[in-house]
Amino acid sequence: MRVREWDPRAASAGEIRSLVETINTVLATDLPDDPPWQDVQVREYLAETVPGERRICWVAEDDRLPEGESEIFAHVSVLLLGDIGVLEVLVRPDLRRRGLGRQLVAVAARRAYLEGFSTIGVEAIGGTPAIGFYEALGFEREYVETRSVLTLSAVDWSSLHEMADGIAPGYRVEYLPGGPPDEMLEAYAEAKLEADDDEDLDLAPRSSDPQRLRDSLDTLHKRGLKPYIVLATHESTGVVAGLTEVVVPAQHPERADQYDTIVVRDHRGFGIDRALKARMLFELKKAEPGLREVQTWNAHNNESMLKVNAELGYLPDRDWFEYGADVAQLVQSLETII
Repeated sequence: MRVREWDPRAASAGEIRSLVETINTVLATDLPDDPPWQDVQVREYLAETVPGERRICWVAEDDRLPEGESEIFAHVSVLLLGDIGVLEVLVRPDLRRRGLGRQLVAVAARRAYLEGFSTIGVEAIGGTPAIGFYEALGFEREYVETRSVLTLSAVDWSSLHEMADGIAPGYRVEYLPGGPPDEMLEAYAEAKLEADDDEDLDLAPRSSDPQRLRDSLDTLHKRGLKPYIVLATHESTGVVAGLTEVVVPAQHPERADQYDTIVVRDHRGFGIDRALKARMLFELKKAEPGLREVQTWNAHNNESMLKVNAELGYLPDRDWFEYGADVAQLVQSLETII
């Protein structure tokens, strides 16, 4: 088995195809109800990052074949952003418990250390071997949220229509496929600041600065992630009072990802969150006829949003955990593997 640094931009079509096959093998084992990936814009999904961030990748492959011609058995990447490195590890199920995952973590942690990062974080999915794997390596659990899934074929569209109309007078609801126009970026970014006091590890930081928001939207499009936004504007002040974001990935277009849903504090209690999310589902139904499901993640203590999601028809799926580790300590404990 050979582990080497890997640039998705320079990878052959065969390597990308092999990686997608490995992703789908892992999904079939760990998340059997999730849709398989398609080999669509996977190269861009891995290569494109927001300016100021970098993603470094490695693959494990058969060392009996030349680079670029071998089957990819495992993949690891570390996204270097802000003051944290974000780890993603993928190992084919039939090769687990052989030390390969530890070797990949060691390589990525060592690079994060050399790049000057002191903390490394990772998401682990409840009910999978990843939980025991990361805890055995010394990662500490920092944050827990529940993923819920909405099946569009089961939606009560009549009730949903009432929810979409259930916003208090004085607000204008707008649908913005692709993202807000430039003239709205500052007001939109201001509303995003409301969510910056969350207690998670910030493994996917929000864009609450107009320029970063512009860069983030541009990067989403390049990665094959089509954003849809519905927002509420307070008519008398022009302030963005609330927003909801959904992204439809080219890699699995039948299941969309819910991103932020935010209601500015001064505008809470007027039914904005429920109305925006209901309106979004109507827009997605028209814009994405192949879409079957929408998935969302919520902290256990976010009772108001959990209630809204339940009313919309979302069903809890499983817990997702964020873990963190001190990079220097992790490198030291894995030093003999590198």
